[in-house]
Amino acid sequence: MKHHIAELAAEMSAVRRDIHQHPELAFKEGRTAAVVARLLRQWGISVHEGVGRTGVVGVVSAGDSDRAIGLRADMDALPIQETSSAAHSSVNAGVAHSCGHDGHTAMLLCAARYLAETKRFNGRVHLIFQPAEEGEAGALAMIEDGLFERFPCDEVYALHNWPSLPVGVIATRPGPIMAAADRFDITVCGGATHAAQPHRGADTILCAANIITSANTLVARRIDPAANAVVSVTCVHGGSSHNALPANVRLTGTVRTFDPLVQDILEGALRQCVKHIAGAFGCTATIEYKRYYPATINDAGSAQFALDAARAISAQALLAEAPAATSEDFAFMLQRVRGAYIWLGSNDVAHDRPLHDPAFDFNDEILPIGAALLVSLAELRLKALGKP
Repeated sequence: MKHHIAELAAEMSAVRRDIHQHPELAFKEGRTAAVVARLLRQWGISVHEGVGRTGVVGVVSAGDSDRAIGLRADMDALPIQETSSAAHSSVNAGVAHSCGHDGHTAMLLCAARYLAETKRFNGRVHLIFQPAEEGEAGALAMIEDGLFERFPCDEVYALHNWPSLPVGVIATRPGPIMAAADRFDITVCGGATHAAQPHRGADTILCAANIITSANTLVARRIDPAANAVVSVTCVHGGSSHNALPANVRLTGTVRTFDPLVQDILEGALRQCVKHIAGAFGCTATIEYKRYYPATINDAGSAQFALDAARAISAQALLAEAPAATSEDFAFMLQRVRGAYIWLGSNDVAHDRPLHDPAFDFNDEILPIGAALLVSLAELRLKALGKP
């Protein structure tokens, strides 16, 4: 298997670089989806397009079992201007594959071709090429479009390249592996006034500053020290003159949690904080709070199987000690079907940029490793699932 996949991966590297050069944002992945669909058909794989708007699902069947697993790759890019010096750097201004989704797509394509050629499993493999992972919930869009009704899965798995791990190291964990992501937008309103006469109005700047300070104490003082959470205010907008206090100040930020109870406590505490601080400063304030991605929670058995599948291809497999505070919409799939989210180390001297860095480029060295792991998951799991 290893030699064959390495040969296929060399071909898929060119596809990966082509996708990297032509990145597309959420729900605009028309070209990428067309490349995926064309290659799958070329390899004799059944193709279903337009799932969740721009998603693609391929189906590879073998044997007589009705058991199935899903393998998911995300396809979208980020609204970032690429600054890498790669020959295949983005030709689309302000759009770049700075998270490696081009590599995820190429790994799943490589695995798809191998599985279609060899068919060393009993059941069905659903190849899920997902749009809009970057903040637009493409996974949910596919689910709402009938993904798991049309393509039932006993389990579902996804890989993500992980620059904080050395090349080829595979890691996952049972339970939470990625955080829930919430967004809040706060508007503080008061009476605009001359900066030399603050008593004639309400100081929205000072009020907003106190909300920021208080928000940064919520985790330390409202959450059990054994729990993990992050509250960050990331944007502050207000004022246009050095000598006038503005009528409005807007704050935006994010809350990251791993436990729904902690999530509830922090949302309630932040709302309370905004209301009472605004009142104390003679202002009014509104808060819009959106829970856009839930925590990504791995099934314990599936996570252990992923590590076993990694060891079956002679990869170094580690039990991740802690989850990451970043988020992932694969969480929606794991709410419907048991499975696991897996990290694949990509860091070496030439590829030490963090995800979402403008100069980030996927490390092609891990392409065959990721493809081999996806194949291993399919072959071993469908054999195991087929047992009485």
